[in-house]
Amino acid sequence: MKAMTDTPRQNCKFFLLRYVPDAVKNEFVNIGLVLLPPQAPPELRFARNWSRVQALDPQADTELLDAFRDELSRESDKEMLLGKMEDSFSNALQTSEYKACLTAAPAQEADELARIYLDAPRGRRAREASARQAIFQRMRREFDQTGVWKAMWKEIPVARYSRPGDPLEIDCGYKSDSTIKMFQAVSLRTDLAAAKVLAFSYSELAAGILRIERSQARLTAIIEDGLEKAENDQIEFAMETLERHAIQVATVSDLPDLAIVAAREMGVLP
Repeated sequence: MKAMTDTPRQNCKFFLLRYVPDAVKNEFVNIGLVLLPPQAPPELRFARNWSRVQALDPQADTELLDAFRDELSRESDKEMLLGKMEDSFSNALQTSEYKACLTAAPAQEADELARIYLDAPRGRRAREASARQAIFQRMRREFDQTGVWKAMWKEIPVARYSRPGDPLEIDCGYKSDSTIKMFQAVSLRTDLAAAKVLAFSYSELAAGILRIERSQARLTAIIEDGLEKAENDQIEFAMETLERHAIQVATVSDLPDLAIVAAREMGVLP
């Protein structure tokens, strides 16, 4: 029989605050949690530090995240809190769907949920971003060593050439005669969906470059070394999808040669 002194449990709901630097790839890190008891102030919890954010996005503005956390943490009124969140959120900050929980101690429940969602080891999405970043950093280093990185276009917005709102950006590129050559780091070992995203966007990107720049487009996806089409069906599908959409595929080992070609075409090397 339930004791008369038991604290009644409350029907609470909670949602997660997510940092989403790239909406197309849908990579995100949980940075906070808001638990809403029915008759008490909201319980807010944030990640202890931004290390997981920086692993996903090395360029993340952590000072802005600090300010966002501090502002929300000072608010105890539920409606005011939700209003501030709605006003403050940018495309890089999103909320999850609401989830229900039944608890007699909302503060303790928020602590436990924070441990599960905020302090857990980095999951798959962070590994995906880390693998792509490793390829990108190698690409940057090779182009930098031949002296062309500073002069290359960076973070080329696909929306400029396709349609407004397309958030995809191409890592880097340069113009050689009547061709714009672009390069994108893609980890097929951890993020096969990135190949489909790139293939989906490329036809409009190429058409827009031809229309606006009066140039042909050539896009090369830089992938990991050691991947073979026969490694598994999904990798084979991803590589064939890229090739079928006229996207060239090169590996990290090909980067030194690609960097030398770029340096010659850009007039840095004879």
